[in-house]
Amino acid sequence: MAKILAFSGSARTDSYNQKLVKIAAFGAEQAGSQVTIISLSDFAMPIFNQDFETAEGIPEAARQFKQLLIEHDGFLIASPEYNSAFSPLLKNAIDWASRRAGDEPPLLAYRGKMAVIMAASPGALGGLRGLVFLRLLLSNIGVTVLPDQYAVAQAGQAFNADGGLLDESARSTVVNLGAVLAKTLIKLEQ
Repeated sequence: MAKILAFSGSARTDSYNQKLVKIAAFGAEQAGSQVTIISLSDFAMPIFNQDFETAEGIPEAARQFKQLLIEHDGFLIASPEYNSAFSPLLKNAIDWASRRAGDEPPLLAYRGKMAVIMAASPGALGGLRGLVFLRLLLSNIGVTVLPDQYAVAQAGQAFNADGGLLDESARSTVVNLGAVLAKTLIKLEQ
């Protein structure tokens, strides 16, 4: 069974992006994958600094996050857009998990993995500009990012009280994002 890790680049309480990634995770589960949903707020990591790494080593939270990435075949990632890029929280987590431990191969947590990306933002473009940079970063570290993506504009009015999307077409699209990743991973396992 394909294993997918689902997370957002937001630690905000009631995060639109955490809601969004949960909807995609539902689609991946319905398509036959095992999905683990996490919040980066549970993995407190200092800002990456090589001097800190040399003196203290990789922080325990970063090791735990990296191990989760290693254990999963694919990723569902949603990120808010901060000034036309993805969130610094997400970048920092990706950076820490890219660090080598011992004699392991470079970028062990990323090489050969697949991902689907999405965004939700209060703005008119829904975080679409940040996805360009996220796709580039993930591709550069060995993740195959599927072409399907989605951005939820006006996110403050897009979700209901239960965390679902009000627009049924948008909900269906996001559920399908998860299903597409799951089906692609399942095909590769055969």
